[in-house]
Amino acid sequence: MDAPTTTSADNGTSGGGGGWFTPRKKPTTTPDSEPGTPEARRPAAIRPVGRPTDAPETPADGTAVPPASTTGSASTGGPEQRHEPPEAIPTPAQYASSPAAAGVAAASSAGPAPATLTPAPFASTAPSATGPDEPRVPAQRPAPVSAPGQAASAPAGEASPDAILIRRAMAEVAPVAEKVTSYFYALLFVRYPDLRPLFPAAMDTQRDRLLKALLTAAEHIDNTDVLVDYLQNLGRGHRKYGTRAEHYPAVGECLIGALSKYAAEVWNEEMEAAWVRAYTTISQVMIDAAARDELRAPAWWYAEVVTHDLRTPDVAVITVRPDQPYPFLAGQYTSVETPWWPRIWRHYSFASAPRSDGLLSFHVKAVPAGWVSNALVHRARPGDIIRLGPPAGAMTVDHTTESGLLCVGGGTGIAPIKALVEDVAEHGDRRSVEVFYGARTDHDLYDIDTMLRLQQSHPWLAVRAIIDQQANQQLPDAIRAYGPWDEFDAYLSGPPGMIRSGVDALRDVGIPSDRIRHDSVEELVAAGS
Repeated sequence: MDAPTTTSADNGTSGGGGGWFTPRKKPTTTPDSEPGTPEARRPAAIRPVGRPTDAPETPADGTAVPPASTTGSASTGGPEQRHEPPEAIPTPAQYASSPAAAGVAAASSAGPAPATLTPAPFASTAPSATGPDEPRVPAQRPAPVSAPGQAASAPAGEASPDAILIRRAMAEVAPVAEKVTSYFYALLFVRYPDLRPLFPAAMDTQRDRLLKALLTAAEHIDNTDVLVDYLQNLGRGHRKYGTRAEHYPAVGECLIGALSKYAAEVWNEEMEAAWVRAYTTISQVMIDAAARDELRAPAWWYAEVVTHDLRTPDVAVITVRPDQPYPFLAGQYTSVETPWWPRIWRHYSFASAPRSDGLLSFHVKAVPAGWVSNALVHRARPGDIIRLGPPAGAMTVDHTTESGLLCVGGGTGIAPIKALVEDVAEHGDRRSVEVFYGARTDHDLYDIDTMLRLQQSHPWLAVRAIIDQQANQQLPDAIRAYGPWDEFDAYLSGPPGMIRSGVDALRDVGIPSDRIRHDSVEELVAAGS
């Protein structure tokens, strides 16, 4: 499933001045010039973030905090740049003076640091630093993903003072959001031109991704459970862009500069202080998550295309071999960058459960103006090299329960559904699995033969094809016609419209929201990943 565009760093492996694998030269200095507009002030309270490189500090809970990565490190993929050594900062609990920020900081610091893993070069036979008794398995998110458009539930009690101030500013800038976005990037690129290579040459597809992610996080500063998980995933995912700890203060400075300009009617020192506290907490959670992840996994994986199966004129099933073990869970997705469109990433779900041979498969549909999807469908061939980001997503099977699985897949959304079925089969479960495979025409049922073969092999599996142009009912209506579903967990994958209508249909038939799992396009946009 082709998801919104994101970007990677120009780190010598993706475009820029040379070839795809050509390192770039160091930029020289970071100018301190102000943009021509005087209204944007530089908030002095945002301090450089990151852990000191010489002596990592240990939080009170005993968690080992890794040092910030060095410039030009292969594990972060960051471009070589000259920076002053980052100033040592207090732990999140010390600088998070508001109750909401302190809660977020405390929740983010739990858990031991994983074992070290050094990324190996492509086609290298160097063994992983992780021993055989310590498999690198991505953590499964315990909470299901909320429905699109559903606001995160607020904690008991009233909103914190900082949250009230933050939301007041957001309400003020909402009518001029596009201007805020443009001004934010203008400040960022004028004040910090060395950050420009982290973004694609054409900003039309990127414009609001970063700002939307920051504003989403700030808006939910009181909702610790949701926010920490969101920010940790965001921090891990941003490693592949070359994002480093020293980049965060610049982004925070320009964010507050843009907000102070367009929320001038309500902006004051108290509001600015609330935003500084919120952003400091947000950035530290992301930095800490990235630092922990750096010890256990590379920032990205190289992968060689081994098979390219064109199922229809615009749908291909692509199988790749990563350069080193790639741990993931059935139902998750990853981000993909091609050599033809460097610094542009799109998300695709894994089309199978983890395989013993380590190969990964994706179903890709070429969409109009889809740079990455068209390249993968019409240009990629065996032997080509692509890059993969880390696995992500919460649409995974809970094997501790015996609930049935109601799986709804539309178009190439059948890919993760197939992976879930294989996962249930490999665990030896005999729980009921009901699959609804939706398509506009029978031509779009490109993987129906595979699903029917799985049905023949597993008596607990039922597969139903719902074709819009032939059926008297749409996919949500078909879900309502069967059932009951009160003892099922629901999984949805497909276009955003199908997910929205599917969630409504599932709620109508009595499945609670906390048992409906999906990774929608809107959430990927909000995450900016």
